[in-house]
Amino acid sequence: MSLVALAGAALALVLVTASAWGQMLHQWWNIDTYNHLLLVPFIIGWLTALKLRELARLVPRPFLPGLALVALALGLWWAGCASDLNLVAQAGAVAALQAAIVTVLGLRASLLLALPLAMGCFLVPFGDEIIPPLQVITADMAIALTRWSGVPASIDGIYIDTPAGLFIVAEACSGVKFLIAMVTLGVLVCFTRFEHWSRRALFMAACIIVPILANGVRAWATIYVAQFIGAEAAGGFDHIVYGWIFFALVVAALLGGAWRFFEREPEEYGWTMDRLASWGWLARADGPNLAPVTAALVIAAMAVIAALGTML
Repeated sequence: MSLVALAGAALALVLVTASAWGQMLHQWWNIDTYNHLLLVPFIIGWLTALKLRELARLVPRPFLPGLALVALALGLWWAGCASDLNLVAQAGAVAALQAAIVTVLGLRASLLLALPLAMGCFLVPFGDEIIPPLQVITADMAIALTRWSGVPASIDGIYIDTPAGLFIVAEACSGVKFLIAMVTLGVLVCFTRFEHWSRRALFMAACIIVPILANGVRAWATIYVAQFIGAEAAGGFDHIVYGWIFFALVVAALLGGAWRFFEREPEEYGWTMDRLASWGWLARADGPNLAPVTAALVIAAMAVIAALGTML
């Protein structure tokens, strides 16, 4: 009954926020920077499946304060729609679905599913905001390495002039696709394979720093190779190597370097029912008993009110 109620609440929320979900799906499918986000729903499903045995021991008990989270998320979606800020509207749409899960399934189930719920944040396409600084960083690294390798070059912002021609560190060359994909992978690995926060912090730092450095090396390699085979040929080489080989090699190197430090298997991630049962505050936080269907109906009503609010 709880799953049916949740499905109804989720359907109501998705229908009301359909424009935001449609925009996200368009970006996942058509913008190569966000193609990796197509894998996120499957990752969430896999993480949830790993917890099915624990969930089977649980009797869902809706969490009444979660309704406030649903209201806040719908307010965020409404604000994004009203101000034409797609990122804000999309974040609100995803957060509303996350809050509905917390509300209908309850606090205990949500804690068991904390990681897949958190991974839902990566459904929101973000990263365009950091493209300009990444372009500058890449250009600075590329010019330093170009001069170090003996190739005369000058730089003006993101434009690098060499004997083989003028090179531009365009948006596609900023490395943002590589970086946000690595951050997504980093969060998944941190919370499925590591237990200590110190190791998680080190691995996440590597997932941020290594892609940025690697992208600078890639840009330099393109410029350096162009001095011998021409700018056009080097550009084609860069596309093939960076798109199909370079990224895979860097990911393999990062995972290979971290492998010996892994502390657990993926199915051991997160908390267990026995661990949650030892938390006295959790029993007190359960609050009044609320029927799952009632919680779902309240969420559906809130979604309808939010939809009407966008029409005013």
